[in-house]
Amino acid sequence: MQTKLVVNQVGIVGAGAMGSGIAQIASQSGCSVVLFDLKQEALDISEGKLNKLMARLVEKGRISEEESKDIRARIHRTIKISDLKDCELLVEAVVENLEIKHVVFKQIESVVSETAIIASNTSSLSITAIAAGCDSPERVVGLHFFNPAPLMPLVEIIPAVQTRADLPSKLVELMLSWGKTPVIAKDTPGFIVNRVARPFYGEALRILDEGIADVLYIDEAMRRAGFRMGPFQLTDLIGHDVNYAVTESVFKAFYYDPRYMPSITQLKLVEAGWLGRKTGRGFYNYNEPISEVRIENDLQTLISQRIIAMLINEAADAVYYGIASASDVDTAMTKGVNYPKGLLVWAEELGLEKVVLLIDSLRDAYGETRYRCSPLLRKLAKEGGSFH
Repeated sequence: MQTKLVVNQVGIVGAGAMGSGIAQIASQSGCSVVLFDLKQEALDISEGKLNKLMARLVEKGRISEEESKDIRARIHRTIKISDLKDCELLVEAVVENLEIKHVVFKQIESVVSETAIIASNTSSLSITAIAAGCDSPERVVGLHFFNPAPLMPLVEIIPAVQTRADLPSKLVELMLSWGKTPVIAKDTPGFIVNRVARPFYGEALRILDEGIADVLYIDEAMRRAGFRMGPFQLTDLIGHDVNYAVTESVFKAFYYDPRYMPSITQLKLVEAGWLGRKTGRGFYNYNEPISEVRIENDLQTLISQRIIAMLINEAADAVYYGIASASDVDTAMTKGVNYPKGLLVWAEELGLEKVVLLIDSLRDAYGETRYRCSPLLRKLAKEGGSFH
């Protein structure tokens, strides 16, 4: 019988936005937390932000003053890595650089017990490659929270090739006890969300580059299709430096598959320093009012169906290649990036044959392997099957 994972003390390495958010989640779940960072300034900023957030929650009646005090008191901030020694679960949330992560994991291993679990919050690096730099790779796993971590329910759990077999299911139970929605993903580039979501940005950029519609029109088309934000609004919010880097990383990791090709249009925004909201300009100029757009139903349908079909295709391939189950893929996209519905549920509502025809028509028009239909999607459409 599998023993339950009991975690009383959690160590977080890195006091940036993600590390601080994960520390808050763990503390709210009743765990003692040790938040480590090399810079005292980062710890002070983290504490100040948490104090303000807790004050707002108390003011709104979401939590009591006593609960606020308890949450804040359970987090111990330190610049001494040795203070992590009694933590049963460590979560690394430092810069996305493999060499730096190897150094950090070595330092963690030097102070924690042999039974401690060490997780990485990486969104794009190989968990297997991170684990390879450790003395005990079998206890290394990916634990990918989404930003802002206290608000976004999804957590991707990613076992490395070396991860011991019982660890993912134990972490699923732990994340559920923390009030999160966990999904298990295979250790492949982008995991679930950052892989499946690529067409939302990439196909929109293709439509823009082809002159079919402009930024305002494409964003409005996708909002009308049910998405909370259009692709250009969203990349402006994420930051083009971040979004482009993830796209480039996935493109390289998949051996330059045309499906994941970055856009020169987005590269030029990065080169110009027009990174989106944080710089005041991206696809939109945030120093000027944004114009309203009048949209034609036929063009709206053309744009939205093209992007949604490519998203569905990517989701189907994630299932076909064993990245995750169909239910986990749908959960990941609704809980991780707020899609209006699961893509594979959406596929069945639209009709699998219709989706296949849409993708095949793009392939016929462009003659590119970018528009190859997922074998699983084609098979289910032909047989009248279902993803669920």
